[in-house]
Amino acid sequence: MGDPAGVGPEVIVGAWTDLQLHQWCRPVVIGHPEMLRRAVIVMGLDQTVIEVAGPEEAEPSPTEIPCIRAVSDEVLDIAPATIDARAGQAAYDALVRAAELAMAGRVDGITTAPLHKAALWEAGHHYPGHTELLAELCGVDDFAMMLYLAHDDRIRGPAGLGVVHVTLHMALADVFAALTSDAVLAKIRLADAAMAPLIARPSLARSQTLNPPSPRIGVCALNPHAGESGLFGREETTIILPAVQRARAEGIAAEGPYPTDTLMVRAADGEFDAVVAMYHDQGHIALKLLGMHRAVNVTLGLPIVRTSVAHGTAFDLAWRGVAQIGSMIEAVRVASQLAMERLERMTPSTAGR
Repeated sequence: MGDPAGVGPEVIVGAWTDLQLHQWCRPVVIGHPEMLRRAVIVMGLDQTVIEVAGPEEAEPSPTEIPCIRAVSDEVLDIAPATIDARAGQAAYDALVRAAELAMAGRVDGITTAPLHKAALWEAGHHYPGHTELLAELCGVDDFAMMLYLAHDDRIRGPAGLGVVHVTLHMALADVFAALTSDAVLAKIRLADAAMAPLIARPSLARSQTLNPPSPRIGVCALNPHAGESGLFGREETTIILPAVQRARAEGIAAEGPYPTDTLMVRAADGEFDAVVAMYHDQGHIALKLLGMHRAVNVTLGLPIVRTSVAHGTAFDLAWRGVAQIGSMIEAVRVASQLAMERLERMTPSTAGR
């Protein structure tokens, strides 16, 4: 459910009315049923929220929302659109419960509504965000955030476009120290592995067009004009290019480093299936300009499927009944398809029945 002071409850109940969502999966909410009931009223919908003990009891429909209570009743006293430690704790508790269910195999994937990082910290959980917390819960060190847009009239690659970030939630001043050839190579590998099933299964990208045998990965430069032959910095030649060369030696179709302003245009036109960005805003701004309310956040490297909306808690819109639901619908779609692909790899003779 995410931070209950933000738009999370609203985008969940709003997305719940989408008939396709119920064709893709059997959804259940992890959070607090009363917060969902309040969101139903705010959104002007006709839905019933039913508390269930576990996902096995869930019988969802567009008008019935099963909810597993995973957070304290303290959330009922939280003022909308405020940074509150109780809201941060609720977001933490819901995420931990969802991750536990996924790791136990009781759910096939999770989609998260946004949390507020300041509220999370006020609750005593010092993580930069969902991605790092989930990595710790799952016990993995090699992970990344990928923003993903499916194929459409602006994203011309049949498999869509993913943007993977080498550094993520940190001050811009700290990026240079965190950037290493090993880190760049690790994210190129994750981008290649993430886009491979999208290429193998065009239905994930809402396209039936055949794709190249392996993903095409474009790697961003760090400095303007890719350093302009060292005039604006040497990270391209000392850090990024060696990582690209190592990736190519492993058989990955990686290219770069290229200036980001032209690389993102080329990627949107279908020349690349994924882009590896050096820092948060380098990737986020470009992709969100291409499709803010369709973008999906996918966590790479986890043993479970996790997607998320690509927006924040939106306190300026929260609890006014005007929240955008498109990113939540798309995040559920991608999670469902990734979960199905994973199930088919594990049990090819029975998955999909």
